[in-house]
Amino acid sequence: MRTTLKARNLELSDRLRTQVDRKLRRLDRIAHPDAEATVELIANASRANDSSHVAEVTLVTNGSVMRSVSAGATPIAAIDTLLDKLERQIVRAKEKPRRTHLRAADETQDILAREAAGSVASDREVEREQVPSVVRIKRFDMVPMFEEDAIARMEELGHAFFVFLNAENERICVLYARRDGTYGLIEPVVGGGR
Repeated sequence: MRTTLKARNLELSDRLRTQVDRKLRRLDRIAHPDAEATVELIANASRANDSSHVAEVTLVTNGSVMRSVSAGATPIAAIDTLLDKLERQIVRAKEKPRRTHLRAADETQDILAREAAGSVASDREVEREQVPSVVRIKRFDMVPMFEEDAIARMEELGHAFFVFLNAENERICVLYARRDGTYGLIEPVVGGGR
């Protein structure tokens, strides 16, 4: 894995570089061999001692871009926390089907196998089975937060969207990740008024 190391408000000593490289080798066993990691270490990011150093890693592996941010008392402590999150993201991405046509091929094989066994349902039965329905309801407390906090929380969870209560206007908003790496925000308006 190729690693690029950057620092803000912090001098990169050879010892620190070596430690970060050694820590990132943990990802070699699960990341693609041609993966590229960009690590940014930021010192004095917060006045609190336990979160004064921030580590940000952007990992490009096998066509997927994963990003993780963590804070700690030292740069190495921040990297340790961050690597746990990043490992989970990589494993989760590997478990998902990579392409839609691969899933479609699996479904085609399933249908062909059922047809060979003589158990393919008629079109009407299939239509009745495909009626959309709610199978799960989630409820959670809405804590007011700003857009920046929502972005950080969404990235931390590794989700493509995040529903939150906007602290600025007290509206429920949906934050989503766009394909170009930026974010979009949906603010529902009832009755066409603002």
